[in-house]
Amino acid sequence: MIEIKRPEEIGRMRRSGRVAAQVLAAVREHVKPGITTQELDDVAKEMIRKLGARSAFLNYRGYPRYICVSINEEVVHGIPGTRRIKEGDIVSIDVGVVCDGYIGDNAATVAVGKVDPEILRLVRTTEEALYAAIDRIRPGRRLGEVGYAIETTARRAGFSVVREFVGHGVGRHLHEDPQVPNFGPPESGPVLVEGMTLAIEPMLNLGSDAVVVKEDGWTAVTADGSPSAHFEHTVVVSSGVAEILTCAGKK
Repeated sequence: MIEIKRPEEIGRMRRSGRVAAQVLAAVREHVKPGITTQELDDVAKEMIRKLGARSAFLNYRGYPRYICVSINEEVVHGIPGTRRIKEGDIVSIDVGVVCDGYIGDNAATVAVGKVDPEILRLVRTTEEALYAAIDRIRPGRRLGEVGYAIETTARRAGFSVVREFVGHGVGRHLHEDPQVPNFGPPESGPVLVEGMTLAIEPMLNLGSDAVVVKEDGWTAVTADGSPSAHFEHTVVVSSGVAEILTCAGKK
């Protein structure tokens, strides 16, 4: 069942969204050659606690870390560990937090130093796809317009769209109805209603759209080893343009 959030619930989600954005910004500042993905998780852990929140990912279905860090061919759900970031990498950071019982969920891909121009174009296009999708969110429209905007942006640039992982409703739970595909016809899906809260998260690949999950049971990688980029915002359907809840600001 799709939940429509009351104004007081949206207020709590604004706070959780701000905290998620602040944590993501703090982690992004530490992305540099030589740092390990575990050290980035440690930064997130400290920041989450400082802001009076908790990780929405830690222990979720057994996930063992505070955030997800995915490098190059890793699409999503990379588990922080001993891997060191190198010059030329792209690093996708996914942060989810819980504040006052509500979740804020956001992600971004960071280019490290001098990166291949075509890979940089992939990163830029993925972020453009995110905002193209958010721009289509209006009460009375179909949810399919979101995925259509993402897929159109990706295909126009010559990139593929991951189909195995999609966006989702979000609120008291990390994954709520409805699912938000990053593809499909604009006339598909439920009608958008004011008060719906959604995590919009395009994942685009430089090569094939096929992905596989590694033996750790979490890390999804491109089947052909090509780079992948990921961006995400939590938004609420409003009377006008959708409000982005995962914007950094004062606590």
